[in-house]
Amino acid sequence: MNIVLFEPQIPQNTGNIVRTCSVTGTSLVLVKPLGFSTDSRQLKRAGLDYWDEVSITECDDLIAYIESLTTPFYFFSSHAKNCYTDVEYTTEDTLVFGAETHGLPEEIFQRWPEKALKIPMIKDVRCLNLATSVGIALYEAIRQTSSGLYIESSK
Repeated sequence: MNIVLFEPQIPQNTGNIVRTCSVTGTSLVLVKPLGFSTDSRQLKRAGLDYWDEVSITECDDLIAYIESLTTPFYFFSSHAKNCYTDVEYTTEDTLVFGAETHGLPEEIFQRWPEKALKIPMIKDVRCLNLATSVGIALYEAIRQTSSGLYIESSK
C-alpha cells in the first residue's frame, strides 16, 4: 500500500506517519511544497529511527502523480460523502490525505468524486489529526486485505 501526503505542514505528523508506514511496510509519497525540511530535527525525532526504513519519495504535482497510477486510489476528506469502511481495499491501493491547514485541491473532488472517503466525525468540530486519520484508514485497509501483517488473536 501507499500513503500520499499533499503538502504536509506539521513535521511531527509526518514523522508519526513515517513510523506507521515503517511498521506496516507502507511506502510514503510527500507532495511539495512541504511545510518543513525533511532534514528537520523535529521530523527525524518524531519518526525516530524509522525514517530510513520507509520508501519515501517526493513529488511536485499531485494531479500528475494520481494520473500516473495504474492501481486503485482513494482521497480522504471530512467533506466526502462515502465512508472509508464502505470500500473494498486491495494491497495495491494508494491512500491520499490533504494538508492539515487546507486539505486537498478542489480539482481532486471534481475529477474523481467517487474516490473521496471520509472518517465519520460529529458535525461542526475540528478534523482528526492527520497522523490519526492515516492510521485509521491504513489499518482498515490492512484489516480487509490481511496484507502480510501477523495479527495475534487475544482469544
